[in-house]
Amino acid sequence: MNRQAEAAEVESGGIARKAPTRIQLRNEARILDAALAEFSASGYHGARVERIALGAGMSKASVLYYFGAKRDIHAAVLERTLALWLEPFERLDPDGDPLEEIWRYVQAKLRLSREAPEASRLFANEILQGAETIRPFLETTLRELVAAKCAVIGAWIDSGRLAPVEPLHLIFLIWSVTQHYADFAPQVAALHQGDEDTLYGGAERTLRLLLTRGLAPEPTA
Repeated sequence: MNRQAEAAEVESGGIARKAPTRIQLRNEARILDAALAEFSASGYHGARVERIALGAGMSKASVLYYFGAKRDIHAAVLERTLALWLEPFERLDPDGDPLEEIWRYVQAKLRLSREAPEASRLFANEILQGAETIRPFLETTLRELVAAKCAVIGAWIDSGRLAPVEPLHLIFLIWSVTQHYADFAPQVAALHQGDEDTLYGGAERTLRLLLTRGLAPEPTA
């Protein structure tokens, strides 16, 4: 358990734990930023704590003071990444307009692929290597969240506000088409002629057209 998590605990054994200082929080953030770059580039097994320490501008001993082992650093980076990614998914509003709610989510995922591509590649590497670290999360928290959002999409379909698609596969489609721009960045860069604004502008226009037309309910007679 890292120092920040320890500080969040209530008293243990009658001894209250101190909240982390601003310096401690800043150092942990530096470590996690460097770890994100290292794990996304090398995967878990190829990553080295020495390179994480170098990227954070700290000694290896200092890194291990905050996080006891490479596995702890990896888990903390994944936890931060998943919290960032799932926040827009959690905001899918059952009472909103279905097409607009789905489109806002797609926009958020595209923005994350553009602004935080290393986070997407970190997750992809974790999945490709068997999801050992996050398997419990996938099988509990994520499964429950996806089931809840599938129910929201299903209710929109049942009320005639959305085309009759399979909710789970719609979610898979959104994840794959948005994360492609981060996970396959070298391929995208080789094939796309233009700057990043042009790339993502074209992606938004294309996806909005396809999703708006494909998900719009058929007009009633």
